[in-house]
Amino acid sequence: MVWYNYRRVPAVTLARRLVEEGRLGRIFHYRAKFLQDWTINPDLPQGGTALWRRDVKAAGSGLTGDLLAHCIDTALWINGRIDRVCAMTETCVKERKHVETSRMEKVGIDDACAFLARFENGSLATFESTRYARGHKALYTFEFNGEHASLLWDLHDLHRLQYFDHRDPSGVRGWRGIHVSDHDQPSMRHWWVPGLQIGYEHSFIHQVADFLHGLETGEPARPTFRFP
Repeated sequence: MVWYNYRRVPAVTLARRLVEEGRLGRIFHYRAKFLQDWTINPDLPQGGTALWRRDVKAAGSGLTGDLLAHCIDTALWINGRIDRVCAMTETCVKERKHVETSRMEKVGIDDACAFLARFENGSLATFESTRYARGHKALYTFEFNGEHASLLWDLHDLHRLQYFDHRDPSGVRGWRGIHVSDHDQPSMRHWWVPGLQIGYEHSFIHQVADFLHGLETGEPARPTFRFP
């Protein structure tokens, strides 16, 4: 099991259902971004218990594996396989003091990444993530543009899905905010009360509930390392 907790946000689950039901029609575009700013200070060290994300030996990669991994998983889960990519990364501060050695050492992880992609369904995508975006602590958004409709989700308002349907009558056509508290995932129905506000922490609780449900039923908890 891989701990991609954003799959457990009811609004994200609804986005997937709307795409699966064909409400958006043919998908033209998908765009995602995950922005933070906590590593801009060049005096911030790397390594150690608190800053393991800054140490390539502990983390393996930088924000590509930390933040963009969530964006990619959500995209695959909702929009299917990615066929082609063209990417670039950047390490903005090349050397930092290491907590364990107290010496200036080369930074082995990436601080920013942007890539273009094409899904197997033909839709185009842009992905962007950085830890050098002043004013953003954890801005994660994704948007779909389809033949008939568009949808937008923002982590800062995670219980709400923004939806636009061009088929609505012109007099009332516009973006609507859907407060999503009803959901299809069985483990959520067992314990969460529809209509109540959720927070970021509940995505982890929903994930634990799915894991326990899998232990009870013998069904594998998802996602796994095997797509989807």
